[in-house]
Amino acid sequence: MRFELDPELTDVVREQIITLWTDASNAGGSIGFVGQVTRDDVAPVAQAAFDGIAAGIDRLLVGYDEDGVVAAMLILVSQRFALSEHWRTLGRVMVHPRRQGRGEGAALMREGERIGREMGLAGLHITVRGGMGLERFYGPLGYREVGRLPGALRVAPGDDRDEVLMWLDLS
Repeated sequence: MRFELDPELTDVVREQIITLWTDASNAGGSIGFVGQVTRDDVAPVAQAAFDGIAAGIDRLLVGYDEDGVVAAMLILVSQRFALSEHWRTLGRVMVHPRRQGRGEGAALMREGERIGREMGLAGLHITVRGGMGLERFYGPLGYREVGRLPGALRVAPGDDRDEVLMWLDLS
């Protein structure tokens, strides 16, 4: 996988990201949706993310497959608050379902860490949906649980999940 930071957000790249996001969500990824989604569901959420990237506030890291198609991504999201400019949240972390299990998710996260260090950040934060086992993925990459918001995510009536806060110290 070839990584690129801040690629030009062409129509092709935007469409490939929406396809990736839709496919990853429909495969059970916890990236803002629950259950099956369509491109029409994903597009407005993706557009909000594109707006922050286009404004230069947030940074987009994409991974391209051997055919040059977006197959992985994450966004280094600013808190848009002066007292928090020394760290970023990693948002919308995803790898295409066909490519999972190959170590590409870990490679994506390591590249995000490298970029965070290059930016001079003190840390990276990620939130994960409890009950998905994602802590077992992020833990070996150096992320540690620093908090939990009990029942903060309502994935269905009667199915509230914790939002798990994880942190990677870069200092």
